[in-house]
Amino acid sequence: MQISSSVDTKATTSPVPFNHPDLTSTETQYVIEALRTGKISGDGSFTKRCHDFLSKHYGCSVLLVHSCTAALEMSALLADLQPGDEVIMPSFTFVSTANAVVLRGAVPVFVDIRPDTLNIDERLIEAAITKRTRAIMPVHYAGVGAAMREILAIAKAHKLIVIEDAAQGYEATYDDVPLGRFGDLGCLSFHETKNVVSGEGGALLINNPELVDRAQYIREKGTNRTQFLQRYVSKYEWVDLGSSYLPSDILAALLLAQLERAPDITARRRAIWQRYYNGLKHLTEAGFSLPQVPPNAVHNGHIFYLLPPKPEQQQPLLKSLASEQISATSHYVPLHNSPAGLKYSRAHGDLPVTVRVGSSIVRLPVFAGMSDAQVDRVIERVAYHAGRVAG
Repeated sequence: MQISSSVDTKATTSPVPFNHPDLTSTETQYVIEALRTGKISGDGSFTKRCHDFLSKHYGCSVLLVHSCTAALEMSALLADLQPGDEVIMPSFTFVSTANAVVLRGAVPVFVDIRPDTLNIDERLIEAAITKRTRAIMPVHYAGVGAAMREILAIAKAHKLIVIEDAAQGYEATYDDVPLGRFGDLGCLSFHETKNVVSGEGGALLINNPELVDRAQYIREKGTNRTQFLQRYVSKYEWVDLGSSYLPSDILAALLLAQLERAPDITARRRAIWQRYYNGLKHLTEAGFSLPQVPPNAVHNGHIFYLLPPKPEQQQPLLKSLASEQISATSHYVPLHNSPAGLKYSRAHGDLPVTVRVGSSIVRLPVFAGMSDAQVDRVIERVAYHAGRVAG
C-alpha cells in the first residue's frame, strides 16, 4: 500500500512541516458511513470495530477514550490513588502524565531519565520508593520501550501498580511485547501528532482482568450503562466515580481507517528515521547525540532528535532551520522545574540528564507522507547548521 501525502514533495526548497497527518479516501469514506448511521455519539458501530481490532491486536480488554489524557485519568482512578499517595515517573514527559496523579490528590515523584533512550532510569526507581508510593508510571519516549522487565520486578517486590504511558508507542515493542501490555494498565494516544491518528483520541489497555468492570463504569460517567446495553442488568445507575471519557463514533471511524493502515504508516516512518540516522550519524564525531534503540526494542519511528553538545546550541540550530522553512522543534520543559511541578510534585535528586535534555533536544520533522527528497534536504541543512553551531 502506498503512503499518501497532500504535501508537495516535488520542490525540495518548499516548507517542510514538522508533522502532517496521513489521510486517504478510506478515512473520508468511513466518516461518511458513520454520519449516515445517525449514531455519532460514543460507542457506535465504529467504536465497536475499533475495540475488536485493538483487542485482537493487543490480546487484552481495550476501551476507546477521547484522549490519552483520559486514559491516564481513568488509570489513576483505577489505581485508587488517595491524597498523599506517591507515584514515581519521569519529569521528561507531557503534563498529562503528572496531571492524572495530581487530580487525585496524589504526588508525582520525579526521577531522572537514561541518557541513551530518554526513558525513566530504572536504576533510580527503587531509591525513590517510600511508604507512600503506590505506583510507577514509565513513559515510552519516542516509541522506544522503557526497561519494563526491571520495572516490573521492582513493582512486584514493593507491591506497586504499573501504569504505562504508551502515548507514543503504538506499533512498537519491547522483548517482542507491544508497549502498553506490560503493566496493569496501558495508555495510548491517537492525537493528530501521533503516528496513527483520530484528531483527538486514545485508548486504555486493561491488562489486569480484575479492573475491567470498574474501567467500564468509570468510562461511562460512573454508571453501569455498558452492562445495561449488553443486557446484563435491567437498568443502569450511578455505581462509581467516573466522567465522560467516550469519543464520538465519527472519530472512531477515522481511527479505524488509520488502524487498518498502521503497518504501512509505521514502516514509512521507520524508513525516514533510518534515513535520518544514516545521514546524520557523522555528527556524533562533533559531540552530537542521536537516538539509541536497545537491541530488544523495536521502535515505531515516532520521533527523531538530536542532542547538541551544549544546551546553548539548541536555539541557534532551531532558528537556523526555521529560517529555511524547516519546522524543527524542542520538546518538554521538565515538569519538576515547571510552576505547577514545583507546587504539586517533588523530584528525587537533581535530575541532571532531564535538565540537559530538556534544554538541548532538537526534534526533526517526521511524517509518513514525507518524501525522501524532503528528508535529504533536512539532513543536508541540519548537517550544515549543526557544523556551524558546533564551531
